[in-house]
Formats: sequence, C-alpha cells, structure tokens
Amino acid sequence: MGLLEFWNSGIYKSRNASDWNTKKYHSVLCSEVPDFLEDYISLPVLQRLSKVSLLCGTDFTPLFKNHFSYSRLDHSIGTALIVWNFTHDKKQTLAALFHDVSTPAFSHVSDFKNGDALKQESTESFNKKMIESDMALLLLLKRDGIRADEVNDYHKYPVADNDRPGLSADRLEYMYPSGASMDKVWTLAEIEKNYSSIRVLENEKGLPELGFIDLEQAVLYTEKFCEISLFLQRNEDKCAMQLMAEILTCAVEEKIADEESFYLLGEAELVSLFSEYSKKNPHSKLSRLFNTYIKMNHVIHSEVPLENCFCVNLDVKARYVDPLVKTSDGKAVRVSKADARAEKCISDFLSFRDTKYGCVPYAEV
Repeated sequence: MGLLEFWNSGIYKSRNASDWNTKKYHSVLCSEVPDFLEDYISLPVLQRLSKVSLLCGTDFTPLFKNHFSYSRLDHSIGTALIVWNFTHDKKQTLAALFHDVSTPAFSHVSDFKNGDALKQESTESFNKKMIESDMALLLLLKRDGIRADEVNDYHKYPVADNDRPGLSADRLEYMYPSGASMDKVWTLAEIEKNYSSIRVLENEKGLPELGFIDLEQAVLYTEKFCEISLFLQRNEDKCAMQLMAEILTCAVEEKIADEESFYLLGEAELVSLFSEYSKKNPHSKLSRLFNTYIKMNHVIHSEVPLENCFCVNLDVKARYVDPLVKTSDGKAVRVSKADARAEKCISDFLSFRDTKYGCVPYAEV
C-alpha cells in the first residue's frame, strides 16, 4: 500500500504540533505500508487506543508542557511499522500492532493504581484475552491464515520486544515521540538520520536485536533515551502518575466510574466526567485531587512529607537501553563497552535518586 493511500484512509487525525507530523514520522519508520495492515488498524479494539495517550494523561496537567499529543494507537502503528520494516513478517508485525490492546485510559497510571509502579505490567495479562475474544479480529486472522496464539504475545519476537537493556521496536518507537513531545529532545530530521543507522544485529544470546551500525548515532540515541528516562524518574512524573491513579481509585469509590469505564471511555471523556462531578461536589475527595491535578504547576522536592500537600514516595520502573553497535571488526557489542560517553550516561541514569518525597500543594476549593 502506498503511503498516500494509507494516510488518506482516515486512520490519522490532526493532533500535531507545527514542528511535528505523525504521518511523516511514520513514513520514516517504514516507507511502504503492507496492504493487510489497514484492515487491522480499523478494528474497534485498536481504534479505542486513539483516545489513550502515550504520555499517560499528562496532557491534562499544566505541570507538563507536552508539545503535541501522541496516542497509544499511533505508538502501536509505529511499532508495527518498525517490525515490518526490518522483518517483513506478518505475524511479528501484527503481534507488535496488538501489543497494547489492553492498555486502559491514562496508560501506565493504572499500573500505579494497581501498586505496580516498579514493573508497570499489571494490565498486560489482559492482552491475550482481549485478542482471543474479539470476533472481528479473529475473522481477519482466519482470512489471513494466522492463529491468535501467533500474534497474542509480542514478547516471543525479539525484534518487537526483548529484555532491558536491549533495544526493541517497542522501546525504539516510544522514545522518539516521547522525547519530541516532552522536551523537544528529538526533531524529525534527527530521528530520520538516527533511524537510518538501525539494523537487525545478533546479540550475546544469538538472538536478533535492533542495533546501530554507526557509533555516533548509537551514543546519541543512548544519551537522548537517558535524558527522557531521567525525566520519568523525577518526582514530577511520579506525582502526576500517582495523583491520577488516586483520582481513578476515587472515581470508582465514589461510583462515578468503574474499571470498565477506563476501557470504554477516552481520557478526554473521563476528564470531562471528573470535572463535572467536581463542580457539583466541590468538597468531595475526588474534587480535591482532581482540581490539584489540573492546576498543579510545580512539585516541591523534600526529604519529608509536607502538610497540606499530596506527597509521593515511590520507586518506579527504570527505562533505559544499552543498545548494540556494530564495531569495525563486524561484531556487535553494547554501546557502553564501545564508548565512554554512553557508559557514563547509563551509569549516571542508574545512580540517579530524586529527593525522598515529591509534594504538590493541594488546590483550594
């Protein structure tokens, strides 16, 4: 399928900043879209993700200045395009496309709500069930001669996903738009140049893994990955995630939403629901938390919890990579072994500790 035809199919919506274009970015990831992909992307089980943000709902708080919105559907498409670009394997591509179908509204916020801030995997177990119970999806798979068990777990395909600190299509994809949106760490031109040096290499276990053929680009990606990952280790992000997690818990407790709502409603719809409830019930717990979330513009870094503040003390998932790079003798090694800058970058990231508490003053009713 030509890219122009794919772009005009209604899959994309206008959510881009003046200096970011998701269509163009996806064309960098894969210049030719396979014909079969559009039918799968159009399925309701995937289209639901267009209302779920990659950046976990932080578009709704002034604490962050995200430059554009990028959805879980965008991320799923991007991950699938990377896998197709490097494998031309339909099963691996579809497994990558479906890897986030069980992601609820506000993405990893539900992991924080479920007490899983450290691994952030609490909703992944639903993926298999959702794929195997979706009749429209199963009919397409049957048409294409593919079994559900061949696409319901992208972990089995190392190009799509692998253990840290390896580089997979999933990690490669989410860090490009995350960095571009959160702090303009990447431009489209930089992404295009960086991505052009990616190849499938063989790792220490003899498995295929995405890596770099250019040392400078490998170091650049590692440094930028660490920069954004450090942002996610700071108390600002912890406060935003945990505060929204408690808002969701409160919404269930106060019976204005339930767990199913987080799959049926998009983030904007839920924020509107919380806003209306808060206006009608200004002295409720949810109102206090929600108004704090939509008004907070700074976090106090403290070694002790502070009065009249929402305070968080959490260890969260450390997202980092130590990608493979091809050396002059044709072997693939971790970039930390090939370059002192990359080694220091990773070491600094792993040793970083924010203050014990992050605290946000409660908004006045």
